[in-house]
Amino acid sequence: MSRPPVDATATGDPSDTVMVTALVRLHSALQSISLPLDLPGVEAHRTARGEMIDQLEDYVIPRVMTLDAPLLAVVGGSTGAGKSTLVNSLVGHKVTQPGVLRPTTRSPVLVHHPDDGHWFQQDRLLPDLERVAHATNDPDALQLVPTDAIPAGLAILDAPDVDSVEERNRLLAAQLLAAADLWVFVTSAARYADQVPWDFLRQAADRTAAVAIVLDRTPEEAVETVSTHLARMLASRGLKDSPLFVVHEGPVTQEGLLPADHVAEIRGWLDSLAEDSAARQAVVTQTLDGAVRALTHRAHPVADAAAEQADAVLALREDAEQAYAEAVAAVVAATADGTLLRGEVLARWQEFVGTGELLKSLETKVGWLRDRLVNVVRGKPQQADRITVAVESGLELLILEHAEAGAERAEASWQQLAAGRGLLADAGQDLGRASRDLRRKAERSVREWQHDVLDMVRSEGADKRSTARFLAFGVNGLSVALMVVVFAHTAGVTGAEAGIAGGSAVVGQKLLEAVFGDQAVRSLAERARTALAARVEELFAAERARYLDLLGTLQVDTEAPDRLRNASRRVEDARYAAMRATETATEAGTEQS
Repeated sequence: MSRPPVDATATGDPSDTVMVTALVRLHSALQSISLPLDLPGVEAHRTARGEMIDQLEDYVIPRVMTLDAPLLAVVGGSTGAGKSTLVNSLVGHKVTQPGVLRPTTRSPVLVHHPDDGHWFQQDRLLPDLERVAHATNDPDALQLVPTDAIPAGLAILDAPDVDSVEERNRLLAAQLLAAADLWVFVTSAARYADQVPWDFLRQAADRTAAVAIVLDRTPEEAVETVSTHLARMLASRGLKDSPLFVVHEGPVTQEGLLPADHVAEIRGWLDSLAEDSAARQAVVTQTLDGAVRALTHRAHPVADAAAEQADAVLALREDAEQAYAEAVAAVVAATADGTLLRGEVLARWQEFVGTGELLKSLETKVGWLRDRLVNVVRGKPQQADRITVAVESGLELLILEHAEAGAERAEASWQQLAAGRGLLADAGQDLGRASRDLRRKAERSVREWQHDVLDMVRSEGADKRSTARFLAFGVNGLSVALMVVVFAHTAGVTGAEAGIAGGSAVVGQKLLEAVFGDQAVRSLAERARTALAARVEELFAAERARYLDLLGTLQVDTEAPDRLRNASRRVEDARYAAMRATETATEAGTEQS
């Protein structure tokens, strides 16, 4: 169910308007927080964030906007403590059905005076719960029971068990208690020391919520011992000022009610709160102020957790980018250091330009051979095509090899972080290997680069197509010569291969210079290298994107932590300003009196 938007100007008091606006911004900042990575301790922060959003929506913002609404007393406690029987007895007739079987799955019941019904409509308190006028087992519904037995200004809500074996009941109980102005905590002589209820009471103490304790259905002989021990427990846990009521054990009527005198003390106390607007306002202010203060304090650890998420995403991104940057650099280096001028490529090139006397003569007769190379390569177009095929195969293998290496490095770096391991496990694909369609993409990209080289040569020779040299070499022959020059840019190979690769590159360069001249050859080679590097980067960018896209789906906003911290500070500033205004008004009233 979608929640209604909050109107920050719905309250007439300017100080209330400032507070509501600040709270709405805090709510928005919390919603923008994303904690998707499974970092240490993150589950507690996720829970805290959810609880804070719920409390802002269910209680804090609606209550600040409707400070004159009736005091809501939520009756909560352990399984079998007698909460529903107590509520029925306080009202004087059955309004809520006690659970016979555990866990009780009925919906919560809110009992109020008929004149106060408008305060509890869908757009105010607990907007997620559907309003119904009948008993139901739907935990997403809130049964409203108007009755004259409850004084105006007071509402009593019977909540599910805080220790229910059914998680939905426990969560609902916590949600309802977080929306209470007053906690009426019901326990028994057998259950008062249970841990779960005390966890809730500790939360109440932490945010200075108004709490009343009911020791329910207690045998006469155990009253003094149990109540004394319970009072000491309350004092040691910061709840020494909470009133403690004892409901003595007694007969239950056919309607399931306790004798009226057994609940008279707590009923009288609730009635007095309803009748005394100042006392009622004091309870509301105490709980509301404590809730707001707790929210501002809890926001900062959540902001820190969000910052850790952003740092983790940044680290994972940098690791993936570094892995593939190294892969690109390795490919580019291998395409320029003579590595490709081996094996099949070298053999096909030597077939094309000839070996033996030609290469030996190049050492001493480069100038003379420049004019004689036309005769060497005349009539060899098929051999040029073979070089093209060999280059294509060599480049593809080089790209695939380093793509595999980049994927392995990226995966290994992510495996070192808990967040990265979780993402890899949920990826649904083997990111430690190159993508399945990379071979096809590499084939297409290499062919396109070879076409680029062909176009460069064709364009550069546009005004030379009628010359004997251009016609003799042909576009294909000059293109493969340019590729060879590109591949031996630094002549980085060593040993015997160095001389072969270097010599092969010299032959290619002299072929090109015979047609285009020195400066044009240098320009062509640089353009071809740049075009090849760009295509390699494009291929590896797609491989890297498999990792980066995973991070993108997390939708971690790097600015969200600061927005949350700032929003929390604004709420605290508004709270402090309201406190100062109240103190000033009180001092002024004291002086006048």
